[in-house]
Amino acid sequence: MVKFHRSLDSGYLEVIKKNVSLHTLQKMPKRLPLLLLLFLSIIGKSNAQSGELRGFIYNSGTGVPVGFFNVFLLETKQGSATDENGFYSITKIKPGKYTVICSSIGFDSLITTIEIKSGRISKKDFFVKENAYDFDEVKVTAERRKKQSQVTIGEISVTPKQLRQIPTVGGEPDLVQYLQVLPGVVFSGDQGGQLYIRGGSPVMNMVLLDGMTIYNPFHSIGLFSVFDADIIKSADVYSAGFGSEYGGRISAIVDVKTREGNKKHKTGKISTNPFTSKLLLEGPLKKFEEGKGSSSYIVSYKNSYLDRSSKLFYNYIGADKLPYSFSDFYGKMSINAAAGSRANVFAFSFKDKVAFPKTTSYDWASNGFGANFLLVPDGTKTIIDGMFAYSSYKINQTEPDLKPRSSGINGFNLGLNFTYFLAKDELKYGLQLNGFKTEFQIYNSADRFIDQYENTTDISGFIRYKKIVKEKLILEMGFRIQHYASLNNTSPEPRLRVKYNMNRRLRLKAASGLYSQNLISAISDRDVVNLFYGFLSGPDDLPEKLGNKNIIHRMQTSRHAVAGVEYDLNALTELNLEFYIKDFTQLTNINRDKIFDDTEANQDKPMYLRKDFIVEKGVAKGFDVTYKYSGKKLYIWTVYSFNIVERNDGIRKYQPHFDRRHNVNVVASYGFGKTLDKQRIWEVNGRWNLGSGFPFTLTQGFYENIDFASGSTTDYTKTNGDLAISYADLNTGRLPYYHRLDFSVRRMFVFKNKKSDINRKMEIIASVTNVYNRENIFYFDRVKYQRVNQLPILPSLSASYTF
Repeated sequence: MVKFHRSLDSGYLEVIKKNVSLHTLQKMPKRLPLLLLLFLSIIGKSNAQSGELRGFIYNSGTGVPVGFFNVFLLETKQGSATDENGFYSITKIKPGKYTVICSSIGFDSLITTIEIKSGRISKKDFFVKENAYDFDEVKVTAERRKKQSQVTIGEISVTPKQLRQIPTVGGEPDLVQYLQVLPGVVFSGDQGGQLYIRGGSPVMNMVLLDGMTIYNPFHSIGLFSVFDADIIKSADVYSAGFGSEYGGRISAIVDVKTREGNKKHKTGKISTNPFTSKLLLEGPLKKFEEGKGSSSYIVSYKNSYLDRSSKLFYNYIGADKLPYSFSDFYGKMSINAAAGSRANVFAFSFKDKVAFPKTTSYDWASNGFGANFLLVPDGTKTIIDGMFAYSSYKINQTEPDLKPRSSGINGFNLGLNFTYFLAKDELKYGLQLNGFKTEFQIYNSADRFIDQYENTTDISGFIRYKKIVKEKLILEMGFRIQHYASLNNTSPEPRLRVKYNMNRRLRLKAASGLYSQNLISAISDRDVVNLFYGFLSGPDDLPEKLGNKNIIHRMQTSRHAVAGVEYDLNALTELNLEFYIKDFTQLTNINRDKIFDDTEANQDKPMYLRKDFIVEKGVAKGFDVTYKYSGKKLYIWTVYSFNIVERNDGIRKYQPHFDRRHNVNVVASYGFGKTLDKQRIWEVNGRWNLGSGFPFTLTQGFYENIDFASGSTTDYTKTNGDLAISYADLNTGRLPYYHRLDFSVRRMFVFKNKKSDINRKMEIIASVTNVYNRENIFYFDRVKYQRVNQLPILPSLSASYTF
């Protein structure tokens, strides 16, 4: 057996001793810039008597960098986890020889030795072999050590493996299906549904794809996102209390990053099911070789023909009940230098169409392109990354009256960031510039025309310092300043995130911060179902007061506070409890009560009856309990969320339609049998969701509405009016509880490829959505007195072939 230094964490040593033998070791191959410069120079002198180890970890089979991989020095407590680019850095290492352990679930472990010299940066890249179902205590303990060194409050990282562990409509994994099972996330419906994250409406959540802003990430059917799960590298969801590197939204962040194409082999995948079909191609432009540069491409295209296939496979739902179609394209080219620096160029095109017969039709298109880069200069402790992107979104609504209803937004965003490594600490700072143009025109329910055309720009800067104190306390102190040029408003936004390791199993955590944004939604938070999803910038036409409080700026603002505890019941099981509150101090909403034009003649009318927009405030508060079990064959994920959302527009207090008080999600996945490349032959997945009813406005009665178009000469005894509805107070009723069970079985076939080390695979997935055909209410047609339910039982069979 190997002897270990006593300074290493004793629990980690015991696990290593049980799993690593000597044979294994032998076998495994203005003033602020000046002050900042002075601070860094002092730190540089203090590090002169120590060395640094840095490099990248690559998948040996594809040449693609591997993120979130654990790298530790066996003889000390020092270690690091790779970032999303596969980069790691361990600083302030005393000179000498060390054993380096690289470990992560899903890959074979790698152990080697390296010599660290005083005042030198030692560069070492590692190449690890993928092993999807390799699982041992060393890797589990390494994962625990990673959690002890990172502040993960209000944050969930979704991996490609997790996307496959939940049954989805049609059988193909989709990010939107997995987001629904995360703590604090509420999904409003199968058709036109949107995600509401811990009390924030969709416009308050920023969705990024490789740094590009995606204005509408979900298709109208509500069951599919624009993202291809097969090209997702990671998806980080920050539901509250996010750090200073993110800004421009007041509720949540969804940051999706795509992987690079295979740098060794040309591969692809085709798949089909009753809802969608897909083609994915990837391969090298310049093949990957250790110590040399490389380049690759990856292209994905998927489309839905549900408007046609539903008539064949799901005609029992009713004719023209699923008139949805869409298409999604994404392409990426990656260039890697031998030293680890890299650049990516990417583009996307997403389209969606809905055509209800003889009534309303919608269509939207979203396009964009961008580039990002990572520089790793030799001989410095700083890495530099930057990006530029442009994206656009346009939606049109066509009604029988042919009145124009459209919304468009297009804009750019660019950023430049610097990360400086100081032993176990980290300093990151950067600048960001965003600009966009909005075009909007619509008629509201009172047939009043509302339009807006505006250009806006905002510039921001941030700094974040991560400090680890004696392996116990982790502090992330940040500050962001956001200037909205078109509004002439500046928002200073301090942020703080903290974790304290009570012991090896118990961790306390908290976060708080101030947030702001300019963008508002073209639909009201009071709309239950609305497929018209548009955007506006902060308008000038705001009321002067909210209640008795003067309106002094046009920004939307919020304050977050989150606190929680993590507890590892054992090596495979963990509990997580988080309490949160979001205080929305100022919100802007479309005024659904407007019935008068805001002209001189109508100045005697109440302001809330003539302004296009209203100002509100609100609060969202609650808690989430999460239980997670990650075994070799069995995976269990259970979440209970309690949530209260309130709004106040100065006239009334109300609950918005997405105020779901109780929400339960249970996910289970079991795999058995092994293929030639150690993947599971069979996998069974299930998900059950229970949610309390959404608020809705009750009907008090009906009456005949006579418009008196002829003035005082109108003969109301002979004139036929229109049917009108008398409503109760806003959202004082509650719909019935919602619950649904989804189930899928996956069968993997692997065919040996004699010409290549990449085996061919075929997957057959049988899935059933809404297994017991629960009649969950979607909405109630008051005029026809007819209940409209969400989707009934939907069986499907999908097939995919990877080559």
